[in-house]
Amino acid sequence: MVSPVAVAPRALRAAQQPLRQITQKRGLAAAASGSFQYEQGEAHSVQYASRDLPTATTTLAVVARAGSRYQPAPGLSDALEKFAYKATMKRSALRITRESELLGGELSAYHNRENLVLRARFMKEDLPYFTELLAEVISKTKYTTHELNEEVVHVMKLDQKGLLASPINLASNSVHGVAFHRGLGTPVHATSSSPFQKYLDAQSIADFSEAAYARSNIAVVANGADHQSLAKWVKEFFQDTKTASAVYKLEEKPTKYFGGEERIAHGSGNVMILAFPGSSSFTSGQSFKPELQVLAALLGGESSIKWSPGFSLLSKAAADFPLAHVSTVNQAYTDAGLLTVTITGKGSDIAKASKAVVDALKSVASGNVSDEDITKATALAKFRALEAGQQTQAGLEATGMGLISNKQPYQIDELGQRIGKVTADQVKSAAKSLLDQRASVSSVGDLFVLPWAEEIGLKV
Repeated sequence: MVSPVAVAPRALRAAQQPLRQITQKRGLAAAASGSFQYEQGEAHSVQYASRDLPTATTTLAVVARAGSRYQPAPGLSDALEKFAYKATMKRSALRITRESELLGGELSAYHNRENLVLRARFMKEDLPYFTELLAEVISKTKYTTHELNEEVVHVMKLDQKGLLASPINLASNSVHGVAFHRGLGTPVHATSSSPFQKYLDAQSIADFSEAAYARSNIAVVANGADHQSLAKWVKEFFQDTKTASAVYKLEEKPTKYFGGEERIAHGSGNVMILAFPGSSSFTSGQSFKPELQVLAALLGGESSIKWSPGFSLLSKAAADFPLAHVSTVNQAYTDAGLLTVTITGKGSDIAKASKAVVDALKSVASGNVSDEDITKATALAKFRALEAGQQTQAGLEATGMGLISNKQPYQIDELGQRIGKVTADQVKSAAKSLLDQRASVSSVGDLFVLPWAEEIGLKV
């Protein structure tokens, strides 16, 4: 255990260090070489991985398969996230805050459809303290009724109001629900129409935490940490993690795609999302389809070059609907994906743009697109994948997902090679397969103007 007595002197020395020395240290770090490949290991049945990037700081995360997809009742993932860094059996919330601040560390937590992530950022020499802290948070947090009633529920209600006021958030949750129903279709945050409070109490959150933070359900991932050091501290501090939950068993049914359409009237803006079965994450094995990432880049809608409309099919067509903004993304999950084309803006222009999306897909499927454009799309898709892998948050979470699901870290070199091998015929075949299946369409806003899916030529 790291002694709290040692924390303050180290922080004081860091604060008194001359500016010239700090600058020199960072300069040396920037000049050092590093690798974006992860090294991996296992201790106490906990998977861990790290890459020692040439930085003066470290980002450490515990990734738990405990997002809204896996929660046994509405609001549990949200509530569990909001208990992060509160009082534990060893430390009060005040002590956690003061010690972390004295070391210059930053603590945060978030959850999405699949994962709950606890993250700490700090100077490299403080790896032992923050590794111990994260281990303590997942195994010894106090879940009290007072904090649940006074703070957690209040914050969750505020999140609900923000969700209902945002057409884009409503449309995103809607299209996932239409596409997947339960599991990945569960909203990330409970809406006000969901009576989540009747499912939440301190005991239910504590029971869910046992399943969420079980050894087989978490991974420890670090950017900017020596692998041997990380291995040492994970082995020492994560030995108290639980093996399984006696109350909850996380739902692990394979994801099934359905498709369909939902329309929601809203007075604060217009959004239309057209979605199709996409590619899963790279670490999930055979469900990964790199040609769908290339197709997403080919459809596009946003130019990668300033003052130029770009090569993508939808950016070229943008002149016909200047008051609509179009963006195409493949949202990858562990065992499924959702290729989404999101259109926002003026209702009449969204109607034009949505028809252009379908026409563009038909054009690709019929082979009426140049090999040069597909080559450009392949290069852009490869660049975006490599860039995302280099980013701290995306790399940590993707590697955590891979370690939990099949003990495979997110190696961006291998991903780049897979995308680079995509052929024009594969892209054309992928577009045809999307048109042959049921689409998932969600429209939020002025429903008198926004078209139905059948009106723009989609099957639902």
